[in-house]
Amino acid sequence: MTQMGWKKRIKKCCIEAGTYSSIFDSVIDTLAAIMAHRDDAAETYVKTGAAPIVKHTNKGGNANLVKNPALVLVCDLNAQALTYWRELGLTPAGLKKLNEQAIKIEGKKSALESALDALS
Repeated sequence: MTQMGWKKRIKKCCIEAGTYSSIFDSVIDTLAAIMAHRDDAAETYVKTGAAPIVKHTNKGGNANLVKNPALVLVCDLNAQALTYWRELGLTPAGLKKLNEQAIKIEGKKSALESALDALS
């Protein structure tokens, strides 16, 4: 997906989660760029055979087995993206952090709420 496609998708997700604010637009742009680069790296990984381990020949001419650099890049970009998804409230923990009321289950009370109700 293109960066613009990701931007639209992320913004839509934020709106649906109730966490969108125009002040997050630069964060959404950054996340969209990360996701577009991740898609490119994943495409390269698949086009090159999708082997998790590849043979690498070093300067000395010795061949070694190493993690596929494209796969390493995909994993690194996923980890970076997760941080942004969380900050935008698009993970359960991130949503809870931004809006405690947004994920409360109706009718279910915490132990503290039950204790306070018993006192009143």
